Amino acid sequence: MMKRAGPMDIYPLLPQTNCGDCGEANCMAFATKLAEYTIGITACKPLYADPKYEKKRAKLEELMRPPVKEVKVGAGERQIKIGGELVLFRHDLRYMHPTAFFIDVSDTAPPEDLKKRVKGIENWTYLYIGMNLRLDGIALRCVSGDPKTFATAAKQLGEITSLPIMLCSLNPKVLAAGAEVLGSRRPLLYAATSDTWQEVGDLALQYKCPVVVYSPGNLSVLKSLASTLDQMGVDAVMDPGNEFGAAIGATVDDFTMLRRAATREGDLGVGFPLLATPISIWGDYKQGEAPELAKWQEVLAAAAMTVRYADIIVLHSWDMWVQLPLTFLRTNIYTDPVKPVAVEPGLRQFGNPGPDSPVMYTSNFALTYFTVESDIKQAGIDCWLVVVDTQGLSVQSATAGRKLTADVVAEWLKKTKVEEKVKHRVLISPGMAARISGETEEATGWTVKVGPKDSSGIGPYVRDALWKK
Repeated sequence: MMKRAGPMDIYPLLPQTNCGDCGEANCMAFATKLAEYTIGITACKPLYADPKYEKKRAKLEELMRPPVKEVKVGAGERQIKIGGELVLFRHDLRYMHPTAFFIDVSDTAPPEDLKKRVKGIENWTYLYIGMNLRLDGIALRCVSGDPKTFATAAKQLGEITSLPIMLCSLNPKVLAAGAEVLGSRRPLLYAATSDTWQEVGDLALQYKCPVVVYSPGNLSVLKSLASTLDQMGVDAVMDPGNEFGAAIGATVDDFTMLRRAATREGDLGVGFPLLATPISIWGDYKQGEAPELAKWQEVLAAAAMTVRYADIIVLHSWDMWVQLPLTFLRTNIYTDPVKPVAVEPGLRQFGNPGPDSPVMYTSNFALTYFTVESDIKQAGIDCWLVVVDTQGLSVQSATAGRKLTADVVAEWLKKTKVEEKVKHRVLISPGMAARISGETEEATGWTVKVGPKDSSGIGPYVRDALWKK
């Protein structure tokens, strides 16, 4: 397994001025954060501003280079980063950049149909525990085989969407036509093969675009192509070929071996982002058959490849029921395993609460908070909600782990100054925190009423004024 750089490896390469411009107290604190990849090298301003640190900076950049190279696709606010991964297993540290989902459009689609599909993809969103889940980009496929037709579609795409774009053709002339129109948008060029790598590589250098290298069934050639383009100064992405259905095991094996070689064995020749194409399942779909079957196969394949190291996935269907499980899966994988998803603690108000309105509290675990929020809003009640800092743990876990105690509740009642908002001193406790209700009364001086265990019962509990009895 590759050894990651520790603070003592990093510290000698820093200016050691302890200037604090990075936001940390001193250079050792910065080195510790850098070792955990929670801060970037560029945050050290003297390292980049003073020429005398040039050699140190070069050594530090080499030391901190991730096993899988980071590649940027697109430009502007919607630009995405893929790759940049450090570990094979999420629990070894965390995964860095979520898998990007690109949805295809055809260059032969009528302009109005193309616009409708693109806008649908661009506007696809779902609010999930406080996060807006979205799709990431558009893959323009050359179905026509004609560079002019492809360029026309590329031009229309550039005018109607700010999403990152992938230009898809094995014909370098077609890619050149698209890049001429969208080169400033930094599109991802798909693809360079053993026959076209020189031409596509030169094109990528001209427009400063990343390139997918494609060599189905031959990982040695794939490695050679990616390494060659990398030495040319081109950002490479690898597509080892995708087979699904009964052969999906071979695809999963290829992706796993490539990522293992990069992260565990330090093979920089394969240290590039990986691209998967579950869209290829639609190639076997026959007109007249139920498209739901192809969608189902596509989402299963995409889920497998999300779990098995694909950094970018090309799909055809963008139905809500297809994309929801994939975006949920992605969100759950690409979170820090040692840092629960949490919301800011503090005081929230719902409806138009007044001095006689109920006061309740909950934890700052995101799933807990947004469930409680949804149930309160659905019930249509006016109330004050104190969100206690439980270090991102649920009520039950935080109570058991002593992250939610009477003293913590008392601390947040004071911090939020909720006592200035109401005339009464009655606090509704979550049912799962009933065991600390007596201690909470002693610590806060408030009367504690134990509310329902499930937040769906908050509405009836408040409407029936049970908290006043």
